[in-house]
Amino acid sequence: MTTIEHKKKLTNESYDCAVYTISTSRYNLYGDAKDPETAEDQSGQIIINLLRENGHNIIDYKLLPDELKEIKNNIVMALNGNADVIITTGGTGLTPSDITIEAIEPLLEKEMPGFGELFRMKSINQIGTAIILTRALGGVANKKAIFCLPGSSKAVKLAIEEIILPEIEHIIKHIRGMV
Repeated sequence: MTTIEHKKKLTNESYDCAVYTISTSRYNLYGDAKDPETAEDQSGQIIINLLRENGHNIIDYKLLPDELKEIKNNIVMALNGNADVIITTGGTGLTPSDITIEAIEPLLEKEMPGFGELFRMKSINQIGTAIILTRALGGVANKKAIFCLPGSSKAVKLAIEEIILPEIEHIIKHIRGMV
């Protein structure tokens, strides 16, 4: 069956999502915040709003510092929990403290290289050649989809609206062997 035929069979299912904003500065100010509004987390708020507007449930939201162990521990908990989709924002750049991808990549069973490639391709109109500094990661672990997005609100909006939402059901069905 072709990809187009598979996508015609999709039913717009609702998925449980965990959202993590990775930013030491924001964590130091609002570490215990239970929602992005309280944390003044624009990117986290965009992710949550877009997911909810499209019928998905937010079952976890946290601010995390740019610390390898803290990021890994929280992602492992999410992988062992009820989330179908795990989305992080922040910590994907090139500074020494940007370690989100280094923390999460070893946890993946399979990587989706096309996610980062497509994200950069779609980003070129917004940021031009600065896309060479952009790191984004998509992958699969424990039958869950994981996406690591930059911290920019424009980048988050683009990734969620133009890539993740159109493909999430297709991805979940594939990783669960339902196609």
